Amino acid sequence: MIAIFDYGAGNLRSVQNTLGALGWEYTLVRDAAGLEAASKIILPGVGHFGQMMRALDALEVRGALLERIGAGVPFLGICLGLQALFESSAEAPEVRGLGVYPGSVQRFPMDARVPHMGWNELEVRRESKLVRNLADRPFVYFAHSYYVPENERASATCTYEVPYTAVLECGNLYGVQFHPEKSGAVGLQIVRNFLELPC
Repeated sequence: MIAIFDYGAGNLRSVQNTLGALGWEYTLVRDAAGLEAASKIILPGVGHFGQMMRALDALEVRGALLERIGAGVPFLGICLGLQALFESSAEAPEVRGLGVYPGSVQRFPMDARVPHMGWNELEVRRESKLVRNLADRPFVYFAHSYYVPENERASATCTYEVPYTAVLECGNLYGVQFHPEKSGAVGLQIVRNFLELPC
């Protein structure tokens, strides 16, 4: 079962429409039991890091998410869903992230125009399961003020004032800072690549 986690906010409809356009069945889940039944998990996210993490804790799914990630279930975090994998964010320093990876999500420099919105090019850095079967220099749609710094798990980066992680891949964990559901044919292919991964 493909599970889209619904924590009460986010761009669920556009993510649902993307999976529908690709012909994949999915289930919206809002609790630990739904996560435990999932063969793949998609965590969409828009808005505020602290708000999202507090919502996940109110739904009592932090432990279930970490357990399923640890069990090897393929996980795709979109925008805030990617940022949630880290320990904290400058957007809400007092709120704990999932802490799968060390480090903090950063804000773009104070003199940068934020949010960073619009189409930007992915700079593919290494072989990528998500960014495959695409034309050279793929462009995708971003809308964010905070970013995950470049790190060894980045299979693709983008540069807006500073270079940052645009696609994260490590084992069964995948994350994208952009919105594939708003990125046209390129975004559809990226989501298809995730859905076709072996469970």
